[in-house]
Amino acid sequence: MIEAYSTTAVYAAEASLMATLPDGELMARAVEGLVAVAEARLEALGGTTVVGLVGPGNNGADTLYALARLAEAGHAAVAVHHDTVHEGAREAAEAAGVVLTSDPAAVAEADLVLDGILGIGARPGLPGWARAWVDAVPDDAYLLAVDLPSGQDPAGGSLDPAGVVADETVTFSVAKPVHLLGPTEQTCGVLTVVEVGIELEGDPVVRRLDHDDVAARWPVPGPGDDKYSRGVVGVVAGGESFSGAALLCTTAAVEAGAGMVRYVGTPTPTGLVRAHVPEATHGVGRVQAWVVGPGLDTASRAAGSKAQLDVARDALAGEEPVVLDAGGLDLLDAGVIRRRSGRVTLLTPHAGECARLLTRLGGGEVARGEVEAAPLEHARRLAGLTGATVLLKGAVTLVVPPAADAPVWSQSDAPAWLATAGAGDVLAGLLGMLLAAGLPADEAGALGALVHGVAAERANPGGPVRALGVAHALGGTVAGLLRR
Repeated sequence: MIEAYSTTAVYAAEASLMATLPDGELMARAVEGLVAVAEARLEALGGTTVVGLVGPGNNGADTLYALARLAEAGHAAVAVHHDTVHEGAREAAEAAGVVLTSDPAAVAEADLVLDGILGIGARPGLPGWARAWVDAVPDDAYLLAVDLPSGQDPAGGSLDPAGVVADETVTFSVAKPVHLLGPTEQTCGVLTVVEVGIELEGDPVVRRLDHDDVAARWPVPGPGDDKYSRGVVGVVAGGESFSGAALLCTTAAVEAGAGMVRYVGTPTPTGLVRAHVPEATHGVGRVQAWVVGPGLDTASRAAGSKAQLDVARDALAGEEPVVLDAGGLDLLDAGVIRRRSGRVTLLTPHAGECARLLTRLGGGEVARGEVEAAPLEHARRLAGLTGATVLLKGAVTLVVPPAADAPVWSQSDAPAWLATAGAGDVLAGLLGMLLAAGLPADEAGALGALVHGVAAERANPGGPVRALGVAHALGGTVAGLLRR
């Protein structure tokens, strides 16, 4: 698991460690790691010239010391620097033959650029004095950010379009929120964590599951299990307008390992499920979790729609965990929120659905673009308004529990090809299976997002995928992850 800690926690841990070390030792460890990465990248590039963008803080000092070491190793090293820099680092750079300048034109010759403008304690936004430096970075240079891409929000909440977009980010001992949260994660490039001995106490603010975490968390049946103890998923999905959603959702639940699936739908999707998911049973019965909403048209008057909606509303009024997706989100109102208080509910909106829910429930207009620009802020708000766990879908999927101080889960496992119709229906069925097996909503959300993304890659590595292909790839994907 990758865990990210707040700036406050990192600074406290650094202070605790520095009290036990000789002066400058912690910075020396960071510089040693940064130099090792920079040398490896220069060798891979076949490059010789490194330019550091040096700000006034400790990241600037790290960059100057690293430039000094690289110059001593025979590289051409240049520092484009702020008026105020760490004096000891400046002296070391000058003594090693680093060229110091304030002219942005010096950046143009770089094979490798070290971004040491700002650190994790800075406010979001690239300062005006550094913009010419960043603009001067050549397109073919490799940009290595120190701790974070300068200008991006250290808390990961918002993106600075004028800020640095790195090819790689080197950080120290632990990840920070900027590295794991959308939209800032995509500005970090490859994340390399250099160990310098910092030990963090308390809970992280962001967690991310990796492939090796699946085996310990996936609900694997034992010899004494049967279809009921493994978890029965009730699915209320599809309609005469969006009949395929029912097939995708039920297929995913079966392929992921549900003990049994009960389906409730209108005539057309019912026929599809009968023909293509023969394992599914039909009608209302005992379940351990519900999936309500994929392809559901709450305004439909087609045959069977009223009966289907009655079951959906009964599910929301019941005790069992519920995954509420797509059309089912339209059923969420103050009465439903009140009745589900204290019961496990997992909402799965994309940015547009999140904006509509916040507008309807929060009393103020929220646009999709606002959610996309600050996804964590809006997902937290929706979780607070509803008392539900919110899985906000996107290139980086966030899973936000209703407790304001609970760690957030962040998963970024899916290829961009997964942005296709029906993918959310597959995810909903997978999540329903995990809730029926007894997983907590937030862990089910993170685990489901990971497996969904890996299945998409497995379905057609490096190429386009269809949602049904992802659903059919789930069983093999889970088996592969369990073998790790």
